[in-house]
Amino acid sequence: MQKKMKIHIKYTLLTLLLMTAGTAISFLLFSYQSFNTGNIALIYILMLILIVWFTEGYFYWIFAATIAVICINYLFTYPFRELNFTLSGYPVSFLFMFTILSISSAAVKSIKRQGQILKEREVALAAAEKEKMRANLLRAISHDLRTPLTSIIGASYSYLENEDSLDADSRRDLVSHINEDSNWLLHMVENLLSVTRIGSEGTSITTSSEPVEEVLSEAVSRVRKRLPDLKINVRVPENFLMVPMDAILIEQVIINLVENAAIHGGGSRPIECHIEDSDNCVIFRVRDYGNGIPEAKLETIFDGTSYSSDQSDGHRGMGIGLSICKTIITAHKGTIEAINHTDGAEFYFTLPKEEEHST
Repeated sequence: MQKKMKIHIKYTLLTLLLMTAGTAISFLLFSYQSFNTGNIALIYILMLILIVWFTEGYFYWIFAATIAVICINYLFTYPFRELNFTLSGYPVSFLFMFTILSISSAAVKSIKRQGQILKEREVALAAAEKEKMRANLLRAISHDLRTPLTSIIGASYSYLENEDSLDADSRRDLVSHINEDSNWLLHMVENLLSVTRIGSEGTSITTSSEPVEEVLSEAVSRVRKRLPDLKINVRVPENFLMVPMDAILIEQVIINLVENAAIHGGGSRPIECHIEDSDNCVIFRVRDYGNGIPEAKLETIFDGTSYSSDQSDGHRGMGIGLSICKTIITAHKGTIEAINHTDGAEFYFTLPKEEEHST
């Protein structure tokens, strides 16, 4: 109750302040003989529109419209300083003026309400999109984490149960599988931490200007530690580029895309990873020369579904990794796409040069 009273007092004071300002401006202009007194009504209409815009409810603009009509009659209509609504033609003028004020106020009110509806709709759509992404991530996690865990448990059980009967090569093979699956789980955890980091900051991230060449170099270096036999050709622009970004998150995107190309590309040629300088953005490209992406998957490849759930190495599905890439790039106000070319597939994403998003 007290809150409503405070709001009512606030809107009432604001209404009186704007009407006082409109009257003061009208007096100032009325002092000039060359000023057309008919324009005074326009000043009050402007004040009334401001009142409608900054207040809620019909009371305030009806109250203000009544004050406007009285002020115009009493202060700016001959005979001055007298209320007289019986002057020839004035009742009609009064009616038209009050109607214009009411229609103008209702129009502004409608525009304001439509703006609120659009804003609420955008919030609802964003929440639905976020919920959809969360559901897709949960589905991907259930697949991408369960399979390597099962493999680790199976390999370790076999090792413990048959340790005495296994030869050195068999034991090494089991330990290699455990190591491989453990590294994959570590990679998944890094991806999940990236998403948690963005989500905890309300999808807004703290950025700083970073040299794109160093970010790409660090990402490629980390990939080569995980996949030492992987061949990667790197190309960067000759000019020095600084782009606002969260370097750790962008490195994670590049790592995900390069490893996706290495695991799913199926090509024997080196993976190409290069940067292009555009007018308003910088473009990062990761290209492989292999099988390409099924056309049916291109539309949904970033939605969090497991990309390779139908393949023999299903534990290496990149559904969650690609979904996280999209989440990170969207948080940077950039775009990410996947396309096929003549000899394989290409993923590319853009980062704006200017820090258009507030950090």
